[in-house]
Amino acid sequence: MASINLIESFTEFKEAENIDRPTLMKVLEDVFKTLLRKKYGTDENFDVIVNTEKGDLEIIRRRLIVEDGQVTDENTQIAYSDAIKIEPDYEVGEELYEEVDIQDFGRRAILAAKQTLAARISDLKKNVLLKKYAERIGEIVTVEVYQVWKKEVLLLDDEGNELILPKSEQIPSDYFKKGETIRAVVKKVEMKNNTPLIILSRTHPSFLAKLLEIEVPEIFDGLIVIRKIVREPGERAKVAVESYDDRIDPVGACVGMKGSRIHGIVRELRNENIDIINYTNNIQLFIQRALTPAKVSRMEVDTENKRASVYLKPDQVSLAIGKRGVNIRLACELTGYNIDVYRDSDGTEEYDIDLDEFADEIDEWIIDELKRIGCDTALSVLDLSVEELVRRTDLEEETIREVRRIIEEEFKKDETE
Repeated sequence: MASINLIESFTEFKEAENIDRPTLMKVLEDVFKTLLRKKYGTDENFDVIVNTEKGDLEIIRRRLIVEDGQVTDENTQIAYSDAIKIEPDYEVGEELYEEVDIQDFGRRAILAAKQTLAARISDLKKNVLLKKYAERIGEIVTVEVYQVWKKEVLLLDDEGNELILPKSEQIPSDYFKKGETIRAVVKKVEMKNNTPLIILSRTHPSFLAKLLEIEVPEIFDGLIVIRKIVREPGERAKVAVESYDDRIDPVGACVGMKGSRIHGIVRELRNENIDIINYTNNIQLFIQRALTPAKVSRMEVDTENKRASVYLKPDQVSLAIGKRGVNIRLACELTGYNIDVYRDSDGTEEYDIDLDEFADEIDEWIIDELKRIGCDTALSVLDLSVEELVRRTDLEEETIREVRRIIEEEFKKDETE
């Protein structure tokens, strides 16, 4: 049967491997039954037969043979004299099956059908893509960089589907070139302006979790479970792990012999420092481990308000706080506790002065603000740079410089005396 240009479209559509055959056949059937209803008022006595292999279709009309002059509906009935012209053996009461030529629908109707078919297939492809990636949220995908823009990177998967890696989901030191192959985790899938939007991420904790699963067989097998991951992308990450097998050291298994397992992940994450921590229900021990690499001297824990006061030797304070406060912030996120860091004074350390001693020269609210970040002595203020104090407090740079001047003058005075 001549199906004119429609066959070309159909052949193209049948090659859409992502769409299963029953769905494709149903779409074609629906499109042509709509045509039939417009032309004949009903589609009940028509059969649409789709051949997905050859890329063509047939429309068969069933009509009841009635006596001449007894035809009341030309669509569902045919006179006996007309029936025997098609096949001489027909008799009254039998059903006549006749092929409908698509040309009979008219050029305009066929064009409309072609457009409808293209739209329906396009929607199907979008839904298939959406469903495919919705099921892969949290999984790592390997994609090719297609286009690098200021706010995002356009990527292609192995089927040519477009995916997006926004700037906010990139590690700060990430640098991509067209044609480069990269790995990322599927973070979010949504339909925007009738187009599937697949968002990838390299900063989400699940990216690190999946990398660990790939590198550490014990995690993949379920012998070691990841309790929680917190990250400052490109800077530091803390991973709390627990073993279900007493014979397996979860930290050692994740790090590997001489760091063999963790080194690949560190490179993938642009040299992000990764602290693997043994999870425990003992909150004091967990906080102590979370503050790695600092060593805690003693600790006071308020479980009701989820606060912890941690005391450390002077040389451990900066390690606990970390560069730009990253270490202590991640420790707070990992444990769920607000951690306040204090210097542990045992009388053997160098001469220091409590900040309250400066109450006559420094306003009380300024002292309280400095105490809030763990600076309760003169030396603890001087140990931090002006920039660090500005970042961690609500104080102006000018105020901080004045505070430091007052403290420094006090130390000079004591030295002179």
